[in-house]
Amino acid sequence: MQTGPGIAMALTGCVHEDDWSVSGEARRTTGGFTCQIRVQHAIPGGEFDHAFTQSGVFSTEHEAMIEGLREGMVWIGLKRVNAFHL
Repeated sequence: MQTGPGIAMALTGCVHEDDWSVSGEARRTTGGFTCQIRVQHAIPGGEFDHAFTQSGVFSTEHEAMIEGLREGMVWIGLKRVNAFHL
């Protein structure tokens, strides 16, 4: 992997349990950083997979990543208790 001036690297993270995972990638946007979030969990007969962009904009990649993973974990929790259906 190359690093140095002019080489952009994205901050990524993942949190997972036996039957679910949340991953994120911090991305530069107007005014700061946001996080592209992907949530996956087991469902009867397969796997649910959904991606979305975090709602907020943060001043650092670290803040965007932490909040993105938190938002994804809240999303998984609500989805698994059938608070909403997709």
